[in-house]
Amino acid sequence: MEGLTKIDDLGKPRVVIVGGGFGGLELAKALADAPVQVVLIDKQNYHAFQPLLYQVATAGLDEGDIVSPFRKILNGQENFYFRLAEVTCVNPAEQVVETTIGLIRYDFLVLATGANTNYFGDAVMAKNAIAIKSVEDALELRNTVLSNFEQALQLGDYEQLNSMLDFVIVGGGPTGVEIAGALSELRTHVFPKDYREIDFKEMDIHVVQSGPVLLKGMSANASAKSLEYLKKLGVQVWLDTRVKSYDGYTVTLNNGQQLIARTLIWAAGVTGAPIVGLNADCLLAGNRYLVDGYNRVHGYENIFAIGDIAMMKTEATPEGHPMVAQPAIQQGDWLGRNLTRQLNGQLMETFVYHDKGAMATIGRNHAVADIKLFGREYHLDGFIAWLAWSFIHVMSLVSFRNRVAVFFSWAWNYFTQDKGLRYIIGKTKAPLVEKDMEEKAIV
Repeated sequence: MEGLTKIDDLGKPRVVIVGGGFGGLELAKALADAPVQVVLIDKQNYHAFQPLLYQVATAGLDEGDIVSPFRKILNGQENFYFRLAEVTCVNPAEQVVETTIGLIRYDFLVLATGANTNYFGDAVMAKNAIAIKSVEDALELRNTVLSNFEQALQLGDYEQLNSMLDFVIVGGGPTGVEIAGALSELRTHVFPKDYREIDFKEMDIHVVQSGPVLLKGMSANASAKSLEYLKKLGVQVWLDTRVKSYDGYTVTLNNGQQLIARTLIWAAGVTGAPIVGLNADCLLAGNRYLVDGYNRVHGYENIFAIGDIAMMKTEATPEGHPMVAQPAIQQGDWLGRNLTRQLNGQLMETFVYHDKGAMATIGRNHAVADIKLFGREYHLDGFIAWLAWSFIHVMSLVSFRNRVAVFFSWAWNYFTQDKGLRYIIGKTKAPLVEKDMEEKAIV
C-alpha cells in the first residue's frame, strides 16, 4: 500500500500500540517474548512519570528525573520498534493507522492514548488556566510561579502585587492537594530567602473543590486528614464550591465570591483522548471507548483499548475503572498475556482489577494512604504515610537512574529545606505587559 511507513516486516503479527503512558509501556514490555512485532507510536520519545509532574512544577525535581526515553527503556527487546509520530486517524477496513509520518499497518491495534484536561467546554478557562498533564505543563507552571515573583518586585500597586502572589487551584483530588502542599512549603522555607523584598504573608493559596470532601474516592480518614494538613499549612480550602469563570485575573466562584490571581491551576478533571475513525457507538460519555472484559473495543475483534481511554463496565465498576496509573498498568500487562494466549490458540481470560489503594502527599512529613494488602485495608497518615508514599513512588519510576536521581534530590530537599531547581527556561503563562503596570515600584 502506498504511503506505508518504513518499518521492517518481520513476518510476524504486528501489534501497534498508540501511546506510551503507563498502559502502553507495560503492554510493550509484556509482549517481549511473544511471537509478535511490537510497534509503539507516541508524539513524545519518552515516558513521563505523571504522578510526580507537580514536583517538577514546584522546583522539587528536574524534568529529566521523571522521564526516560522509550528506546532506552526497551533497548534489549528485539521485537520492539518505536516511531515518533502522532496518530490522526484509524482505518479499520484497511487495518492501518494514519500518522504524521505516514500509514502504519497493524494486525492488532491497541489504543492507550490516555486522557486530556477537561475544561467542561469553557474555552476561556482553557485559555487562561494552567493544567498539569504533561512535562510541558509542569515547566510552564514552574516558570510562571517564579516569573510572578520576579515581576512582583517591580509593582507598586497593592492589588496588582497580590495578584502575582496568590494562587488558585481548582480540584481537590491528589494533584490539587499535592500542588497546594508543595506551594505552601515553598512559601515557608524557600521563597522568603530568594525574594527578601516580598512579604510572603500576602501569598494566598486557595483550593476550590466542587464536592463536600477532598480526595474523593479515598477513605473518610484520608479526606479529613488532608483537609487538616492543608489548613495547618495555611491553605484556604473552599468545599462545595465551583469556579464559574476566570479571565486571567479575576476568579469568580458560584457563591458570588471573587478572588484575584494571575495564576489558576486546573486540576479538576480529565476526559479521554479518542482517535478519529472508529464507530461512534463505541465511544461513551467522557470520551472513553467501551471495552469488553478482554479490553476489546466494542464492535471490533482486533482493536483494543487500555488505561484512561478504556471504559470496562462491570458490576463492581459500573462507571469503569479509575483513571489513574494502576488500572492502566494492570490492563497493559493482562492484555499482553491475552494476546500471547490468543496467538498460541488458547482462550483469553477476563481482566480483573486488583485495587492496591491510593495515596497523596501534602507537604513535608504529611501524607495520607489507603493501602490494600491481603484482603485488608490500612489507613495511614502523617509521617508513616509520607515514607510509604516516597518509597512507592521512587520504586515505581521506570529506570534505575531516575530512582537514584529522585532519591538524592528528595534527600537534599528534606535536610536542607531547599529546592534548587528555581530557574526559568521556556514560556510562562500570560506575563505582565506595560498596561498592567500602571503603578510601578520606585527603584
